[in-house]
Amino acid sequence: MIIGVLSQKGGVGKTTIAVNLAATFAKSGLRVLLVDADPQGSALQWSAAREAEPLFSVVGMPKPSLHRDLPDIANDYQVVIIDGAPRVNELGRAAIMASDEVLIPVQPSPYDIWAAAETVKLIQEAQQFKPSLRGSFVINRKIAKTAIGRDVTEALASFEGIPVLPTALHQRVIYAESAGQGLSVLEVDPRCEAAREVAALAKLLGVKNEKKGKAA
Repeated sequence: MIIGVLSQKGGVGKTTIAVNLAATFAKSGLRVLLVDADPQGSALQWSAAREAEPLFSVVGMPKPSLHRDLPDIANDYQVVIIDGAPRVNELGRAAIMASDEVLIPVQPSPYDIWAAAETVKLIQEAQQFKPSLRGSFVINRKIAKTAIGRDVTEALASFEGIPVLPTALHQRVIYAESAGQGLSVLEVDPRCEAAREVAALAKLLGVKNEKKGKAA
């Protein structure tokens, strides 16, 4: 399964989600590849900051040919996570075309909702060529006990065919602290709320630890 984490707005937490999902899948025993398709190279920087043994492979592929090049590489892995580039461009389109499922991180902000429309448009365009492609929103950096999280969920419901996943990731310091060490939240504290919510998100994606070729 190839999961793209994409948004046409920068700073929404794409790399944080991609890294922590990859770690969660890897800890469950899956063979995981994290593809850094963003020219900024944040996932590669995270990997370089890591002193611990790697949980999964990380490669840089910020190429418009990603959708053609990745399938052969992906054959060696059960799960591939793409940390996509921001902005509507050929890199973003290539990452979407390479994916089976696209996660769109959205922060509780009107700016993020407006930017989401561009990503949805790209997914809908790609579905003309790849009908099996799925897309969904994940609320990121939600602030507990505030109405704005509920408001953003209601606003995103207007995008037909792109559901809002029921698991949100909250604003938590551990996401930034773990990233600075090249670690996932699961490694820093496997019992913390952040680790639990990432695990719940991973479960929603329906990836199973089965023999290669049967992961769904």
